[in-house]
Amino acid sequence: MNRKAYVIFLFIISLAGSLHSQSYNSNYSSDPHFYGGVVTGYNGGFGLQVNGTISNFAKGFPLSARFGVGYTSLDPGNPADARKIFINNATNGIPEENGWFWDLRMDLLYNIKIFSLNKSFLFAGVRYSMFTANFKFIGGNEFFDITSDQWGLGGGLESYFALGSNFDLVITAGADYYFSGTIKGHDTAYSPDDESINPREDYTYEDADNSVNQPKILPRVMVGFNYGF
Repeated sequence: MNRKAYVIFLFIISLAGSLHSQSYNSNYSSDPHFYGGVVTGYNGGFGLQVNGTISNFAKGFPLSARFGVGYTSLDPGNPADARKIFINNATNGIPEENGWFWDLRMDLLYNIKIFSLNKSFLFAGVRYSMFTANFKFIGGNEFFDITSDQWGLGGGLESYFALGSNFDLVITAGADYYFSGTIKGHDTAYSPDDESINPREDYTYEDADNSVNQPKILPRVMVGFNYGF
């Protein structure tokens, strides 16, 4: 993770610790509940997420708070276009490509009943993604990364199915929307406001955005497990 993401992750851990400490230093009639979980599935590509949830941390507060970190592998974009827009107009070499993004997320969850499912939740929250598209032109001696960091919002619905007293199967579905972010590669950067740094030829932010698959609107269907402590 880059420095910005590391700071955000430390903030999330500190916030979770603050909620834990606050709940035990109060005269609440019931204790908070903690859950750890992992889910995997489709998130714009193949994704894996680990998360922690705290509920009942404030008297009468109907929402739970969840903090998660995820990794997703996805199609990075068009290598030939990315090379032209960020590097040069050469066409030699055989392209190889890899794409991924890390995401940090915080959700608030609200318990609802769907048919006979008592343990279902609506959730919504903020997102922060760190996208990387890696391109290699084998035989062309060209290797470069295109990166972007973005804030986003997301939400969805999930249901829990008991497998034991503290162990649940989780099925979750929803979508995330990410706001446009500056796209960087080599010594070039294209910004949504078109205040770009060292743009090549007459290329614009739209051209750069079309050349790579940084997160935009991502449908999300995942399954995994939760364990209560």
